[in-house]
Amino acid sequence: MTIESPCIKTCVLDRVTGLCIGCGRSGAEIAAWSRLTPDARRAIMAGLAERLRTMTSRHVRT
Repeated sequence: MTIESPCIKTCVLDRVTGLCIGCGRSGAEIAAWSRLTPDARRAIMAGLAERLRTMTSRHVRT
């Protein structure tokens, strides 16, 4: 069974937000990912694009 994941293999947590600059997930979300239900993963994934846009607009993704 393949687990749906937003990971793009750029695993670096931003010092300001604590979010991964590659996928937008928090460290806790990344650590728990394989144990989350598909619905819980999809709920997190639904907000990732906005998280990444916010980080990009703040110029923390360098």
